[in-house]
Amino acid sequence: MAFLGVEQFPDYKVPGAQHQDFSPYESNGGSIVAIAGDDYVVIAADTRLSSGYSIHTRKQNKLFQLSQKTVLGSTGCWCDTLALTALVRARMQMYEHTHLKTMSTDAIAQMLSIIMYNKRFFPYYVSNVLAGLDNEGKGVVYSYDPIGHCERTTYRAGGSAGALLQPVLDNQIGFKNMVLEGGEIPKVSKERAIAIATDTFISAAERDIYTGDAVMINIITKDGTEVKEVPLRKD
Repeated sequence: MAFLGVEQFPDYKVPGAQHQDFSPYESNGGSIVAIAGDDYVVIAADTRLSSGYSIHTRKQNKLFQLSQKTVLGSTGCWCDTLALTALVRARMQMYEHTHLKTMSTDAIAQMLSIIMYNKRFFPYYVSNVLAGLDNEGKGVVYSYDPIGHCERTTYRAGGSAGALLQPVLDNQIGFKNMVLEGGEIPKVSKERAIAIATDTFISAAERDIYTGDAVMINIITKDGTEVKEVPLRKD
C-alpha cells in the first residue's frame, strides 16, 4: 500500500516487517493539593520524579514561585512542565516591563489558560494547579485540564494521585454529603489546612507508586511564602 509515494505497513502482521511506536509524551508522575482560606492558601506537591518503575530523582520540587502571592504546581510530563513554566515566567517579565507592576494571581490564571489553549492541538501534557492571593487578599485556587479549561475553587487535587486525594478534600474541606449544624460549612484554619494536605499525601504514598519521598508545602499569606518539607515513604 502506498500513500503519497510512501510505503505503508498493513494493519496485519507481515513476517520480517517491524513497526516502532513513538509517543512524544512521558508521564513522570507527581501529585498536587491546594487549599484556600480567607487570608491564606496552602499548596503542596511531592518530590518524586519517576518514569514507570524507575525513579529519576527523589528531590524534585514541583512548585514554581511565580510571584510573592502566586505559586504554580505542575506535574505530568516534566519536559512540558519546564517549557510551560519558562514561557509563563517570560510572559510575566514582559508584562512587568510594559506595565511596571507584577501580574496579579487572577491575571496569571487567565494568561496560563490562554497559553495552554493556544497549544490545544499539541497540548502540554501537564496537570496544573495555581494557588495564590487575589486582589482582596483572599486565597484562591485555579485548576486546569491539558487544553486550558480553568475552574476557580477553594480546594483541588491533581496529578497521578488526584483521584485518590480529591475525595479526602471533599470530605475534610467541602464536607460533602454531611449533615452540619446550622447548615453552614465551617471555615478551615491555616494549621488545619496544612495538616490535611500532609495527611492526604501520606495516604496517597501508600497507594500510588508515583507519589512519595517527600512533600513540599508552600503557605502563602500577605506576609510572604513559607516553605515546609515533610518526609514520606521512599519505597
